[in-house]
Amino acid sequence: MKAIVIGAGLGGLLSAARLSRAGYQVEVFERLPIIGGRFTNIPYHGFQLTTGALHMIPHGPAGPLARLLKEVGAEIEIVRAKPAAVIRIPRKRGDTDYKFGHKDLLFEDFKVPFSLINRLKLVFYIITTRKNPPKGVSFAQWCTDHIEQDWTHRISDAFFGWALSLRSADIPAEEAFEIIENLYRYGGSGVPIGGCKGVTDALVAIIEAQGGVIHTSTQVTAITTEGAGSRKATGVIVNGTEHKADIVISDIGHVATASLLRGLSSDKELQDYTHMSESIKPSAGIKICLSSEKPLIGHGGVMLTPYAKRVNGINEVTNIDPGLAPPGRHLTMSHQCVRWEDIGNLEKEIALGLEDLQDIFANKEYEVLLIQSYSNDWPVNRSPSGADLSNRTPLSNLFVVGDGAKGKGGIEVEGVALGVQHTMKEILG
Repeated sequence: MKAIVIGAGLGGLLSAARLSRAGYQVEVFERLPIIGGRFTNIPYHGFQLTTGALHMIPHGPAGPLARLLKEVGAEIEIVRAKPAAVIRIPRKRGDTDYKFGHKDLLFEDFKVPFSLINRLKLVFYIITTRKNPPKGVSFAQWCTDHIEQDWTHRISDAFFGWALSLRSADIPAEEAFEIIENLYRYGGSGVPIGGCKGVTDALVAIIEAQGGVIHTSTQVTAITTEGAGSRKATGVIVNGTEHKADIVISDIGHVATASLLRGLSSDKELQDYTHMSESIKPSAGIKICLSSEKPLIGHGGVMLTPYAKRVNGINEVTNIDPGLAPPGRHLTMSHQCVRWEDIGNLEKEIALGLEDLQDIFANKEYEVLLIQSYSNDWPVNRSPSGADLSNRTPLSNLFVVGDGAKGKGGIEVEGVALGVQHTMKEILG
């Protein structure tokens, strides 16, 4: 059996590794000159920066991605961050910035800033809502309806801004509670030794060891079918030549996948599929990479920043893997959600993020290494969490994986892994 994978991002590599281990002949086509998409490293002045992700796996060595990596035989060490996360808040009661100093709460103590009555309400509503998550409302609206307090919106916007690059008003409450459930189930974050590239290199090794081939700088221009009205893909077109396949897996999102289908433009089901995919707005974000001689955070977990103007969270992974920076230096990365209405003004959003870092790390010395923005065709996620379409398409043997078709309740790459797991069950049973 022959499987062709379009795109060598994390979802494509996971799929190729799993199918190659199952005995499929696998061929991967990647239009970029690099492998890994938004989940690999960029060497820069001795630092290992990233093309997208933050050198972290949301649920560490116990989550869906770690389990799938183990299943395919990937040799990668994932070290659990301790503490998993802290929350930086102003030291002075009633203050709304960091000008009078700050203190860090452990993430599990996020209830402390709530009033006593709201702490009791929080416990009650989380227990009852986990059993029967609401549908048709945002998480922000759920908070307003049940636990109206400034802290509720600050901490939820910081958490979902960091984890999903979304505001709490942009994520369905049902999806938010699936994510909360997975936090209880799998625990907090971890750092893969070697960073993102450590993971993708391990997957490449598995694919190639099984005889699979990965082509870079090679773009698929069409997905072929048996003809008009067909419900089956027959392969792909690359440089004018058709490559036949029994299974086609796309890691480029639903919109780009639909654009590659030939001979089905008048097909009603395909038209509906294309319309649904084009109605989804990708999530956007900004990452700022910092270098420092002394630690800015001092641990390998996430620091959430609910009182910042734009920055949602920061990590310093060199406290776990010093090899991600030159000797004697630390790598710190901040992430901020970019609201859909602000995508056209990224320079202003970057300036606000830089101001936040000056406030958060006042009196500390650091250098800005690189500023990266993710939007439009190179987004944080092609589909925002809670709005993902199925891994299936109108064609029975064409599947979509990756950040455009994540599993329910999966934070970033954990969602990618859940989507791949679901797809593999469809294909392999």
